[in-house]
Amino acid sequence: MKNQKLGVAMAVALLMFPQIGETIYSPALTHIASGFCVDAGQAGKTLSWFFFAFAIGVVFWGRSCDRFGRRPTMLTGLLVYGAGSLVALFCQRFDWLLFARMVTAFGAAVGSVGTQTMLRDSYHGDALARVFAMMGIALALSPAIGMGAGTLLTLYWGYRGVFACLALLALLLLVWSVFRLPETCPVRHVSPPLWPTLRTMLQDPAIWRSAGLVALFNISLFSYYQLAPFLFARLGVPASWYGSSSLVLAFGVASGNRLNAGLTQRGHGGPERVFLASVLAACGAVLVLALQGSVGFVLPMLLVVMAFGLAIPTVLATALNAYADRRGTAGALLGLLYYLLIGGGLMLAGWCQDLGWVLLCCAVPAVLLAAGALRR
Repeated sequence: MKNQKLGVAMAVALLMFPQIGETIYSPALTHIASGFCVDAGQAGKTLSWFFFAFAIGVVFWGRSCDRFGRRPTMLTGLLVYGAGSLVALFCQRFDWLLFARMVTAFGAAVGSVGTQTMLRDSYHGDALARVFAMMGIALALSPAIGMGAGTLLTLYWGYRGVFACLALLALLLLVWSVFRLPETCPVRHVSPPLWPTLRTMLQDPAIWRSAGLVALFNISLFSYYQLAPFLFARLGVPASWYGSSSLVLAFGVASGNRLNAGLTQRGHGGPERVFLASVLAACGAVLVLALQGSVGFVLPMLLVVMAFGLAIPTVLATALNAYADRRGTAGALLGLLYYLLIGGGLMLAGWCQDLGWVLLCCAVPAVLLAAGALRR
């Protein structure tokens, strides 16, 4: 049986839904804080714990991709995601909400590791880099779609409207996948050994550098979703302004992806592009820190998310070149590393409650890591 390729449209949908699930949720954080009588730090845990559960899901679904196939793994993950969304919709206690968010995170992880594995099955070399760049441009729409929809849903139906929308999204993706999702690796192989692969990757400096860079750029992006709703509230501006800021973020990520494509065509290597992204993130962090006493802090966030759009496709497209014989398992373990780092970073961000300093603390090590790769 000849392997089938994962279509770009379906890949976009499956890769976008975890990020949309997070950005659509962030406008509801202040409502969750008031509805469950918790403070901003507690409400923010629903975001940071999401990434810890996501990290566990990445390993589970990545192993499942190698052992049982890509298609059945993706369908099962979507079922789990939908079940978690339904639990969140009807729960009455905050601890149950945390549990439901972790279930949805565990299921949503299949959209990341499963889709990336299927793309690596379907495309190779420059074609894979182009597809990842295209995925990045598509992901640029996620903040605009998620934050805009989340603002409207929260305004009219509160946080329960958000969870109802997430359950519906899971159902639509599941039905589409049942009828159209191909199996990109139909021949079953013996699942690559987990612990020897993990040991090899932990001893690989390039893996740690890639995981660190992916984590730092993601913490910069998601700390905005975690902290900005409360920052807007403290500034006394309408909640709709936060939803509107998604347009700035979407433009920034799209600009970063276009810059990535342009620099690639001009022959600039991946390490050069990632170093440029880290410098942009550092400049944006300094300006956010200086301007966060007013709504003007949103404008330098453009540089931060532009850096995200420039760096992430480059890092992900090349991170597992040495692990082509075990894409699912290696992708899962790489995801485990950087999602644990993201979850830990967002927990610290929730404790700090200062967006500017969080961004700066991410940008400085990103510059150092990127500079180290540039010298090699």
